Parts: sequence; C-alpha cells; structure tokens
Amino acid sequence: MKILIINGPNLNLLGRREESIYGSKSFENYFAELQEKYCNDELTYYQSNNEGDIIDKLHEEGFGKVDAIVLNAGAYTHTSIAISDAIRAIKVPVIEVHISNVNAREEYRRISYIAASCIGTIAGFGLDSYRLAIEAVKK
Repeated sequence: MKILIINGPNLNLLGRREESIYGSKSFENYFAELQEKYCNDELTYYQSNNEGDIIDKLHEEGFGKVDAIVLNAGAYTHTSIAISDAIRAIKVPVIEVHISNVNAREEYRRISYIAASCIGTIAGFGLDSYRLAIEAVKK
C-alpha cells in the first residue's frame, strides 16, 4: 500500500518545539521508525509551512498516485476551507491526524475545517497518532 503523510506548518520543528505537548522526537526520526515497521508498504513524507503547497501536494497525489493520505494540517486545520475543498476534490481517502488532543487545548483548536472532508480523525496519542492512522487505512 502507498501512503503519503503530509505535515503542515511548524511540524518541521517537532522535537524542538513545545516538547511538553509534542514530545522530544523529530518527525524524521519517527518516520524512519514507521518505514521500518511498515517495510512492506511504501510510505512517503511531505512537510510544508505553506497552505498552497499542501493543496498542490493533495492535488498531485490524490488521484491515485497513493492509496491514502495521512494529514496533519497543523494550524491550517482550524482556518483552511481551501485545504478542506482540496480533500473533497481528490479521490483517495484522507485521515486527519493530530499529535495532541486538540479538544483539551485552546477553544479555537476544537474547530476543524477539514474533519468533515476526511474519512476520520485521530488525535491525542502523540506521534503514535500517525501509526494509528496508517493502521486504519490498511484495514
């Protein structure tokens, strides 16, 4: 199975930012662990701090280049109707992922503009949220 993980703004700083919320491991190190665990699948990773680049990647991959997309849109989750529309436009399933439990944080983080466009949401399990999303799409 081909699965693309897309991370949005500031997730390139994992392991260095707000460790009490996001942990001390970089995503690159965690991604290597995922690749090892899912060695029979093709996992790819893309990160951008720019909304338009994320939309372009969804368009590029979302018509059959991959089987599924795991998306942590970061703060764009709470602001981007454009990303939501891009998810609705593509053909492959998208799972929304969050490292922290967004419902236990600031009120504005409880609003997701992309959730209704995704097949599901996994949040609050730290970096393991990505593994849970991969397991969900594999089933």
